[in-house]
Amino acid sequence: MNRRKAGSKAEDQAVMFLEQAGYKIINRNFTFGRIGEIDIICKHEGTLIFVEVKARMNHEFGPPEASITRKKILSMKRAAEGYLYINNIRDIPCRFDFIAIEYIDGMTAIRHLINAL
Repeated sequence: MNRRKAGSKAEDQAVMFLEQAGYKIINRNFTFGRIGEIDIICKHEGTLIFVEVKARMNHEFGPPEASITRKKILSMKRAAEGYLYINNIRDIPCRFDFIAIEYIDGMTAIRHLINAL
């Protein structure tokens, strides 16, 4: 499976996971120019949530959480600011979550880190 297909599969699984937990999906793969991308934007209990999804097939490069760099955090925050600006959203609580998905030995493990960034 190529990286794009694997990433899309992971995002689809993350969306299903969030929906089953009562989250309302608002947008997927939001891109703000060349500044950054947000994998999933959703709402839960009055909070707007920007979600980064990372998947790993093995631990060669560490767990999915190891992929979050300062540069990635900064680009996500800037993209989120762009989303809020474009949609004229103010005075709503926001947070950044992370969903880690691992496909190892035929098993799928999903971890949802709330307010992770």
